[in-house]
Amino acid sequence: MNYTGDAPRRAMPEVDRQAASRAAVAARQARAVVKQRLRSGELSPIRAMSNAQQAGTPEASLRVTEFLQTFPAIGETKTVRLLDELGISPRKRLGGLGVLQRERLEQFVRDRVGATGAGQTPALTVLAGPTAVGKGTVAAYVREHFPAISHSISVTTRPPRPGEIDGVHYYFTDDEGFDRLLAADELLEWATVHNTHRYGTPRGPVRDAAQRGEHMLLEIDLQGARQVRASMPDARLVFLAPPSWEELVRRLIGRGTETEDERARRLDTAKVELAAADEFDEVIINDEIPLAAARLVELILAPKGVA
Repeated sequence: MNYTGDAPRRAMPEVDRQAASRAAVAARQARAVVKQRLRSGELSPIRAMSNAQQAGTPEASLRVTEFLQTFPAIGETKTVRLLDELGISPRKRLGGLGVLQRERLEQFVRDRVGATGAGQTPALTVLAGPTAVGKGTVAAYVREHFPAISHSISVTTRPPRPGEIDGVHYYFTDDEGFDRLLAADELLEWATVHNTHRYGTPRGPVRDAAQRGEHMLLEIDLQGARQVRASMPDARLVFLAPPSWEELVRRLIGRGTETEDERARRLDTAKVELAAADEFDEVIINDEIPLAAARLVELILAPKGVA
């Protein structure tokens, strides 16, 4: 109805205002869930853009500004610059982009996450699993017997263990050095593990290996694997599992590198990590190291969609 002159407007009934308020709160909560899933890696940014094409979805009502800031190391200043480069208004929502705007944003996302095409072999394979399952041992076996496969070297704030060499097993740094890497957006993923030390994956070597067409193996924890899924949704995620819980406990105790309190903390974390196996593309039981490593190499070299 159109109103002209001084004709009075009818006030919205109280019940309508209440319903609208509830709907607005529900929409905000739904968008908050989407942002959390994007940050955690449960939802890939490419999938979110696809979902946004359906009217009424939380993704459709998500502002592009909020979407961009779910990417690691993209804050307010960088968001302003990116929106200007993409020719997108800060007020725009994912579901309201024009064709060219959507194409430019999608190209930015694909470039950033290193998306591969169907039938191609993923450049990056992620190996994760609970503490003491033998991730490092399996990765070392692959390094020794399959030299054609590149290995990503993580950076960490924890001190070296006996026999570990800086630049070979890890890049060891302090908290200040780690903070500098974060500020410069030089980490593909990072996490605080066991509530103590931080670990991260340098972004540059992974991108360089992909450009050279090399296959790269990345050995990290569960938190890091989820971040990689968010940053590089085409990466293949492989979960390394123990033959049994009792065997996992035996291996941790036998390693002898942690105090009793540290072992208890790591085992509590391991229970949570084992429950996340379904999030991965493949699961390998680490019963015998050569067999587990051989199966891992098969997966690394397999085209996308083939296991």
